[in-house]
Amino acid sequence: MNLLFLMTDQHRVDTLGCYGNPHVATPNLDRLAATGTRFDRFYTPTAICTPARASLLTGQAPFRHRLLANYERNVGYLEDLREDAFTFPTALAERDYQLGLVGKWHVGTHRNAASYGFDGPDLPGWHNPVDHPDYAAYLKERGLPPYRISDPIRGTTPNGNPGNLLAARLHQPVEATFEHYLATRAIEQLERYAADGRPFFLATHFFGPHLPYLLPDAYFDAYDPGLVELPASIAETFEGKPPVQRNYSAHWTFDTIPIEVTRKLIAVYWGYVTLIDEQIGRILTRLDELGLADDTSVFFTADHGEFTGAHRLHDKGPAMYEDIYRIPGIIRIPGAAPQVREEFVSLTDCTATILDLAGCDTSPAVDSRSLVPLVRGEHPRWPTELLAEFHGHHFPYPQRMIRDERHKLIVNPESVNELYDLDTDPHELTNRYEHPELLPVRRRLMRRLYDLLRERGDNFYHWMTPMFDIGDLDYDPSLSSFEPEGTA
Repeated sequence: MNLLFLMTDQHRVDTLGCYGNPHVATPNLDRLAATGTRFDRFYTPTAICTPARASLLTGQAPFRHRLLANYERNVGYLEDLREDAFTFPTALAERDYQLGLVGKWHVGTHRNAASYGFDGPDLPGWHNPVDHPDYAAYLKERGLPPYRISDPIRGTTPNGNPGNLLAARLHQPVEATFEHYLATRAIEQLERYAADGRPFFLATHFFGPHLPYLLPDAYFDAYDPGLVELPASIAETFEGKPPVQRNYSAHWTFDTIPIEVTRKLIAVYWGYVTLIDEQIGRILTRLDELGLADDTSVFFTADHGEFTGAHRLHDKGPAMYEDIYRIPGIIRIPGAAPQVREEFVSLTDCTATILDLAGCDTSPAVDSRSLVPLVRGEHPRWPTELLAEFHGHHFPYPQRMIRDERHKLIVNPESVNELYDLDTDPHELTNRYEHPELLPVRRRLMRRLYDLLRERGDNFYHWMTPMFDIGDLDYDPSLSSFEPEGTA
């Protein structure tokens, strides 16, 4: 079984036609969903690039693999996986798989994709490395113009400085874009693997639609901002919420940008999604032309979502809203019937799925479950809740989340906790943690989160032991026993 893994960065699930967007053109991903399994409750283990990608590589939750922050904003955590960490490419190589990765790596500073056995250009960092020699050679070989932007969109930071670049016009034709370049390199790799005849795993990791949205005119202006329905959570007041969210809103300059510019930013983001969809279409078309489709499982997902103005935020951060934790997830396995699944699944589950399809032992991916039974239409016993975690970005900020069919609980040790009723408040505007009518829900979710963290070995539970209503203790929380047994 060949494996084609297509991944985007910072991609909102509601920008795809197959997930209900009536405006954005995503025909290639829609077609993949129509011929495969679309997961409607697909989540990232953590809404930040490096830890999420490390979880995909290892099949481990972030607290376990301990690569907890992007190195560009590292706050003292590890910057590379430990030498003894299990990674799925090692297992695939033992099965004589060809291994390729074209695009964003972002899983460490000293060890790159080649360190784990992947072929492909070494493309480090969080954004399109437009000064990379291989990209420059690609442009020169084709007589294409170099990268150049104008008309930047940015706000003003609290200290009066220009804010982060959010979008700009790119003065290149589509053939010169980094996205087209990545798809071209992926197709070249695909052709080499097809000629070899051995099974392959080929990943294409696009850097977009992560901000800044740098697009040629045809995509920058593809969608009328008048079509944009602003997120309902733009009404966010941050009342009863952790103060860090208001700080992040100021950092991302939301209130310094006119609302019509916010609409334009969302419309440009849609254009970015369409550009990437077209490049994915080129890869899938070549897969068909090479006669590989019947022998290749195809994955599409993202590392995490993006706010694009929701909750008066941009990018991502220490706020565990659906906007950045729920992501697209599509898997097509040859012979499996098209369907939509409602189970709670995670990006981390892709690891065991890859191993399963390749005939490898899935047990080393200890926090991962194979999705193969779900894709094949089976109904195995499956967890009815989902866990996620966060450890910080610009500064340490630990969070843990549990959500079930209706409710979401978030524990913020240095601040107020959060509880949302997703049936009555799908946009997560009202923190109901202190609402007495939801006390039974709060107690139930707090205890369930506590038990699951203990089962995992996530020591975050030690904070919860004395601080929250988790019932009678069955261990000594001081981790010591100085008093003789029976001492009053």
